[in-house]
Formats: sequence, structure tokens, C-alpha cells
Amino acid sequence: MLKVVFDTNVYISSFITRQGRAEQAWKLAVERKIEAYTSAAILTEMAQKLREKFFWDDEKIKSAVRHIGKGTRIVKPNRKLSILVDEPDNRILECAQYAGAEFIVTGDRHLLHMNAFSGIKIISIADFLRVIEGTDLP
Repeated sequence: MLKVVFDTNVYISSFITRQGRAEQAWKLAVERKIEAYTSAAILTEMAQKLREKFFWDDEKIKSAVRHIGKGTRIVKPNRKLSILVDEPDNRILECAQYAGAEFIVTGDRHLLHMNAFSGIKIISIADFLRVIEGTDLP
């Protein structure tokens, strides 16, 4: 099964923009057509952004975190990376490397400019959905 790490912007977009590409990608994880991985650091960053940028209350944030927990495997990376200036981006790389992911799906231009990291392809949501279209999923 395809192993994927979604950046926080994918989760947030899936919650904010219904019927969009991010929600389409996230549904693949919920339906267990791909294996999605996340970490406490990624979930924490997502919660902070939902609170600070979108003014979500604690109950709504807890519900979102529980929802993600149901569609992902939460891992605890054992290695700290300091490759990118934006620390949360390093947490994405750590999670993907630890999980042995094949893809990091993101809208973050700093990550997208890398194209790949440690054999892991870094692609946009649109490109990921195009890849999935050509794949035989369960």
C-alpha cells in the first residue's frame, strides 16, 4: 500500500474547503486506500494553525485531531532533522523518513522546491491525485 505523509496545510485545506482536492486526498486515507502517517508534532502544528488563523475553538480542534487519528498511523520519529529554516517543515521530513513514506503531499513551496528527500517524492495535492489515478488502489 502507498505510504504518504500529508503536510498540515493538506489537513487544514480538507477541513476548510469542502469537496476540494485536499479532501479528495484525505478521503483516500480515511477509506484505507493509502497508508497515511502523521506525528504529534504535525498534529500540534495543525491545531495551532486552526486556532490562530481560523479561530477554531478547542472542541472543534479536538474533533479534527481525532478524525485525523482515525485515518492515519501516528508515529514518533526518533531522529531530529534541521534541513529547512522553517522548523515545522523539518517535522514533516522526520515523519516521512521514519514511516518509510513514498510521498510527502504538500502545498508548501519550500518543501515542493526540494522535489524529493531521502528517496521520498515531495508533490502537490494535484500531482498526488494524478499519481493515484494511474495506480491500482485496493
